[in-house]
Amino acid sequence: MRNVAQKKWKLDRLLLTAIFGVCSILFVVPLIWMLSASAKLERDVMTYPIQWIPQDWNWIENFQKVWLEKVPFSMFYLNSFKLAILSTLATLLISSMAAFSLAKLKTPGKGIMFGIMLSFMIIPEQATLVPRFIMIKWLGLYNSHEGLVLMLAFSMYFTFLMRQFMMGIHNDYIEAAKIDGAGYLRVYAQIMLPLCKPILATAGIIKFIWTWNDYQNPLIFLFTKELFPLPLGIQFFRQEYSNNVSLMMMAAVSAIIPLLVVFVILQKQVINGITVGGVKG
Repeated sequence: MRNVAQKKWKLDRLLLTAIFGVCSILFVVPLIWMLSASAKLERDVMTYPIQWIPQDWNWIENFQKVWLEKVPFSMFYLNSFKLAILSTLATLLISSMAAFSLAKLKTPGKGIMFGIMLSFMIIPEQATLVPRFIMIKWLGLYNSHEGLVLMLAFSMYFTFLMRQFMMGIHNDYIEAAKIDGAGYLRVYAQIMLPLCKPILATAGIIKFIWTWNDYQNPLIFLFTKELFPLPLGIQFFRQEYSNNVSLMMMAAVSAIIPLLVVFVILQKQVINGITVGGVKG
């Protein structure tokens, strides 16, 4: 009976693996088509059946047209990098410090404060657009990258994630550091942050992707073309090359490369975080 149960379990596992493998291929097909179209001549993009491997490669010419011709693609690219990196670093710093104080510091009323902050998560972002617009304009930061970074610096979502992760770290680490004469700032910087690398990497990936793909906030809080990030800049590109699918796909491929690089660099920390969470559970 035991051998039969093991064989049945292996068969079920093999079947699930096959199903998930087929689903993953279906999800990747649009990306493969985009990569293929970005390297083709325009006349070959819509041919049927689909030429997954281009017969006539036009990758270099498409790349040059996207980056070096009419639309200032490189300027939009640098603006996106600036906003994504600064917003991500600011969010990781502020949210980790807030999470540390909520998880490990003994302060009166922190439970009530955490409950109030947590209730803000149910408020849609669109409901705060007008108040944020008024505040940013009052501060003189409207139509500036500084204003956008300031708005995006704090996130209750990431504060909650980091606080829950820090709650799982034993207080003995902090007590030992205090015995050695370390203050709270040193405990935070030298004890908690190294132990929180998995959740910091996870939050960093999510925040970078959110900011890189953000369309709503730049649309409302920026009006100067020279400050536009990629999601807004691509609109100019679409107007200029609306009938050239291969160039549009090359622009799209160029836009997603940083997201893939960030994930590849930080995926080890994310996997470690999942493993640590599984062991604790």
